[in-house]
Amino acid sequence: MTDTLLKKIDWTSDATRALSLSTVAFTACFAVWTIFSIIGVRIGEDLGLTETQFGLLVGTPILTGSLSRIVLGVLTDRYGGRIVFTATMVAAALATFLLAHAESYIAILGAAVGVGLAGGSFAVGVAYVSRFYPAKAQGTALGIFGVGNVGAAITSFVAPFVLVALGWQAVAQIWAGVLVAAAVGFWFLSENPPSASEEGQEKRSFWAEFEPLQYAQVWRFAAYYFFVFGGFVALALWLPRYLIGSYGFDIETAGMIGAAYSLPGAIFRAYGGYLSDTLGARKVMYWTLAVSLGACAILSMPASQVGPFLFIGIVFVLGFFMSLGKAAVYKHVPVYYPGHVGAVGGLVGMIGGLGGFFLPLAFGALLDTTGLWTSCFMLLFLLVGGLLLWMHSAVRRMTRESAESAPASEPELALQ
Repeated sequence: MTDTLLKKIDWTSDATRALSLSTVAFTACFAVWTIFSIIGVRIGEDLGLTETQFGLLVGTPILTGSLSRIVLGVLTDRYGGRIVFTATMVAAALATFLLAHAESYIAILGAAVGVGLAGGSFAVGVAYVSRFYPAKAQGTALGIFGVGNVGAAITSFVAPFVLVALGWQAVAQIWAGVLVAAAVGFWFLSENPPSASEEGQEKRSFWAEFEPLQYAQVWRFAAYYFFVFGGFVALALWLPRYLIGSYGFDIETAGMIGAAYSLPGAIFRAYGGYLSDTLGARKVMYWTLAVSLGACAILSMPASQVGPFLFIGIVFVLGFFMSLGKAAVYKHVPVYYPGHVGAVGGLVGMIGGLGGFFLPLAFGALLDTTGLWTSCFMLLFLLVGGLLLWMHSAVRRMTRESAESAPASEPELALQ
């Protein structure tokens, strides 16, 4: 399987460099973007935050990263990924460094806004990497780029030990330094693809970049991503807190188990891209939503009925299928909208990121209201159930329409 997957990629020197540098840079960005999943716990204890305030704290960077994606994606289409990616990393690193010197809740929230720019780098990378590869390999290439999600696992695994030894401020300073190093390396080693400069000569107006957003299909893709990515980020942020509160784990153990969820959800995204290239994104999405529905149903049961070992195993499965779904969604973007990858990919990423913002906030509010730790999985169960019904109805409608008219091309049928 690995050999077949690697053959999907055009391993020319320029493409290899672009994909490798982008994946490393995105890993550093994602590690910074999810930093509050660990240091937020200690900040919450120091400031005496409520569950809702804690949810707002961990969700604020996700909101900034989400809202910035569509703009950063368009800027990448217009000016190239090299300068936009580098500038984004430098800005996020500065905010992360300043976070270490914030003392009040409001000041920390303000720094968290800047930290969130690290999450906006995803739209930059998608628009940048996709230009180096043909359509038949873009699913695999973008899946490999998406492995940068492993940054969340790195933070979950490493940050608790740094926090215990040196304090949460040291975590922020070290993570900022790593991001600066990634920005410097990316700037000096990367280059823009030739097509970026060619399209830049078209002088398309800024607002014309957003033209594809009028299509309902784009918003349907975005809704899928709200769950597969937004749910992934939300759980990466919330899981350590959940394990501490529901099962009584210490922060080090909770962080490592959080990494056990995040790691497969990142690494297997590349496999999801390969499956989307070979089997079709629709089939991958069906499996993703169906398995996720069953997993969330089990996780919605009381902790007394779902022991810690069973819980960890099911969360591992959930993270795996979410990773497949994330790759499947982004298989569509450069194929259907090759001239608007930044805008469409940015919108889809923005909606997914908003899921990463609103879901932790909703988790905290539900916990404050009901006192049930499992209420977060009840919410996810309802969400994924609705998406599965929506997708199935859309597929049935498209099947009827294609039967009444000329058959669609094979790639289109596979992608819809």
